[in-house]
Amino acid sequence: MESLIEGLKNNGFAFVDYLIFFAYLATLIFLGFFISRRGGKEKSSSDYFLAGNSLTWWAVGASLIAANISAEQFIGMSGSAYASGIAIAAYELMAACTLILVAKFLLPVMIERKIFTIPQFLRQRYNNGVGLSFSIFWLFLYVFVNLTSVAWLGALAIEQILGIPSEFRMWIIMALFFIAGIYSIYGGLASVAWTDVMQVTFLVGGGLVTAWFALKSIAPHIGVDGPIAALGNVMSRLNAIPGDTHFHLIVERNADLYPVINGVKEGGVEIQKADPFFTIPGLVVIFGALWLTNIGYWGFNQYIIQKGLAAKSIEEAKKGLIFAGFLKILIPFIVCIPGVCAYLIWNDPELYSSMSSSLGGSIKVADDAYPFLIRNFTPVVVKGVSFAALTAAVISSLASMFNSTSTIFTMDIYKELINKKASEKQLVKVGRVTAVVALIIAFICVKPLLGSLDQAFQFIQEYSGFVYPGICVVFGLGLLWKRASSSAAIWTSIATFPVGILMKILLPQTPFLLRMGYVFMILVTMFIVISLYSKKTVEVELPNKNDVKTMKKWGRVFLVSGIAFAAAGIVQKIVNAMADSPIYLERIGFEAIFFTAAMLIVLAIYLFSNSKDRVEDPKSVGVHLELFRTNKGFNIGAWAIVIILAILYISLW
Repeated sequence: MESLIEGLKNNGFAFVDYLIFFAYLATLIFLGFFISRRGGKEKSSSDYFLAGNSLTWWAVGASLIAANISAEQFIGMSGSAYASGIAIAAYELMAACTLILVAKFLLPVMIERKIFTIPQFLRQRYNNGVGLSFSIFWLFLYVFVNLTSVAWLGALAIEQILGIPSEFRMWIIMALFFIAGIYSIYGGLASVAWTDVMQVTFLVGGGLVTAWFALKSIAPHIGVDGPIAALGNVMSRLNAIPGDTHFHLIVERNADLYPVINGVKEGGVEIQKADPFFTIPGLVVIFGALWLTNIGYWGFNQYIIQKGLAAKSIEEAKKGLIFAGFLKILIPFIVCIPGVCAYLIWNDPELYSSMSSSLGGSIKVADDAYPFLIRNFTPVVVKGVSFAALTAAVISSLASMFNSTSTIFTMDIYKELINKKASEKQLVKVGRVTAVVALIIAFICVKPLLGSLDQAFQFIQEYSGFVYPGICVVFGLGLLWKRASSSAAIWTSIATFPVGILMKILLPQTPFLLRMGYVFMILVTMFIVISLYSKKTVEVELPNKNDVKTMKKWGRVFLVSGIAFAAAGIVQKIVNAMADSPIYLERIGFEAIFFTAAMLIVLAIYLFSNSKDRVEDPKSVGVHLELFRTNKGFNIGAWAIVIILAILYISLW
């Protein structure tokens, strides 16, 4: 206890910082309970799990970002930026583009079918077995991976910022679970979503303020005035270092500095630094399998897409996702710039020596970067706001996960397999009990499952990559392609893990984002072949002439583009094999375009099939093109996002 008191005395926090933090927690809990009140009326399952389909566009967008941004970003992504640079921001920047696609092509189909859960869609589209298998998969993922990793990383951050000894970590985790659970378990999705509006304000505002004051603190020590000038100086200092990648959004392979791409380990100790190209392999962030991670996460992840399903209407949901896309573009500035600043402070001898006397704590692993900055470079009051922002990120994600875990178990397992005649009151009660059980299991398992990770964000992304290729194939084609069959879904699901593991064994020196692309190509080929040979089909009328004409036109565009991309990749491979050293295209991961070629050809097959085939799977969704039409406001917002991203990538190539 003495060590705890000593740590709290020397962490740089003033009384007003603690006051701001505890006022935030009290307001959050009060708001959660206030929103959940129903004037004595019992909640229905729709009220509890989908907020009674009452969410406006700004609530949808804010809740999406609050559920998404967690310690995984603040701590893990900032740590990866410390280690390798801002290229890790591709996960956030390209997610903004992904949200446009989800809003235009995927979410409208789900809302029209009035589904509660993603596994429910699989059950309707394929069969009960496919739906049940994915229900169990998501439950295990949420309880044993998501809840545990978010709570663990959040506790590590709080521990570092407040100077609390590690023996109190489980108490911190218990407090995080309790605060997230106390209002989300009682109030359901309405409490989660509407409190997220407050959370995202703290999250974005506090994050930007932290980055601003970190740069402001550095400025006098590097001879400049103000945060903007400091950012320019930091950029020029790092760009002057040969092979440094910290201010490049596209990372090139540098064999001179990093002869072994993913490092060498002896007895579990890394003795050669891994090439940043191994985790962010050049053009893969634009053309490669990063799209699988983003589409799988934003399109088919229950605790994310559930916010869109709870919107008032399809139009409100679409606008909410565009709003979220703009917020996503801010995230790299919130979490990556602080990580890069911490890298410069800790690794520039001159800068460190001028500041070391006033620094508290240390950066032992990359993920210590963000807590180190909050502790040392944010002034009184701002420190409290920044700490509240980090805590908001953790609590909002945990709250969303509790709600989605209870939704999946209640609606996909309890209602379907245990009690098909359950009343609305029973469903809500089971949902609450399920969330409590998930909380207890995650708390028990968090310490055994998670050790000391250097870059947790990369660890989570790589091992999520084992499942996203299969998820995108099964869900995506099931949603859009009328020939997608149940047998194809089953075999693809079964093959997803073995193919991913096989690729890791066969291609250990290949960046995991490229391996994901190869896994996708194998799985989508398997899925299409099995579906085309399926005999369980029914006759169907062709779409109207205008839809057929539109589908054929875009099918030809995608097919020609896909063949062109594939040909370019093959030529590049041949030329590189004939050269004495890797040509430039090889060094920026040009082979990522094979994934783009595969995606374009798959889209062409889907469009030609939907326009020409007179048979379909008996459980086909029956998509009509009118569902994909968007209004002028949506289109302007979407193009604005694309233009902003283009400017960022061109200026920071």
